Amino acid sequence: MPVIKEGEQMELGERNEKLIKKHKWRSNNLPAIATVGPVALLLVLLVAVPLIYVAVMSFCTTDQYYNVVFSFSLDNYKNLMSADYMKIYIQSIVIALLTTIICILVGYPFSYLIARTKSRWKQLMYMLVIIPFWTNSLIRIYGWRTFLGTKGWLNTILQTIGITGGPVDFLYKQGTTVFGMVYCLIPFMILPLYTSIEKLDGSLLEAAADLGAKPFKRFLTVVLPLTSGGIFSGCIMVFIPCLGYFFVSNILGGGNSDVIGNLIERQFKSGNNWPLGAALSIILIIITLLLVKLYQKIGGDMDELGV
Repeated sequence: MPVIKEGEQMELGERNEKLIKKHKWRSNNLPAIATVGPVALLLVLLVAVPLIYVAVMSFCTTDQYYNVVFSFSLDNYKNLMSADYMKIYIQSIVIALLTTIICILVGYPFSYLIARTKSRWKQLMYMLVIIPFWTNSLIRIYGWRTFLGTKGWLNTILQTIGITGGPVDFLYKQGTTVFGMVYCLIPFMILPLYTSIEKLDGSLLEAAADLGAKPFKRFLTVVLPLTSGGIFSGCIMVFIPCLGYFFVSNILGGGNSDVIGNLIERQFKSGNNWPLGAALSIILIIITLLLVKLYQKIGGDMDELGV
């Protein structure tokens, strides 16, 4: 039998140890790679690549035939500072703020009612919040357009009972656009508020009551601070989409109450200026990221945002 020297034994031992480690790594990590790998690949292809493409396009220009020319330029971002665009930015922020405030005023009491209700009606009220997600927002907004039109049901009812002497034009006003935004986005305010209120410790309210705090003071000193994360989460989930819901403004506002989403849509369609539309999209993404970062700074739970 051949004699194995001490040095060869050490080399064989090290080789076996490496093979064992390699086998352990494969057995521990390959299942995870096989599971997560396709998801990560899809995220890269469907999220990262389009975002990078839009970011690159925002620095491009167009030729006389409106074809995209891949030459570096900051003109698109400079054009976004024009007076015409600034008016739409201000109008967008006003519409988004009004929508957010109304959603809080309506959504908070409703969320509190759902969270504190112990009867069988709790599930029914919760279902009323979820049901809108079962149908397309575009179809529902078209339904409101028919209902609010001069020949719609609302005008017919008002004229029948004698409140109005003729048809009232409810459409194509900023107030109607805000109403449509609230209708579409209020579930996104109610759900995080409901989650926060549901987590409230009832013993804290009892302790405040024992110390002589009135109901309104208990709300201000106990309930409101403990649900501030849900409020801010709901504000983000309402404010940001409101800036981009161009179809609500188009259908109910008739072009009289444009938001940033309308600008982006026009640049990619009738304007044929894709780089400018891409620059607007990047600005909207930056606003979203800044608000999410602010939410993290104040200690918000990212799970409430679905992140």
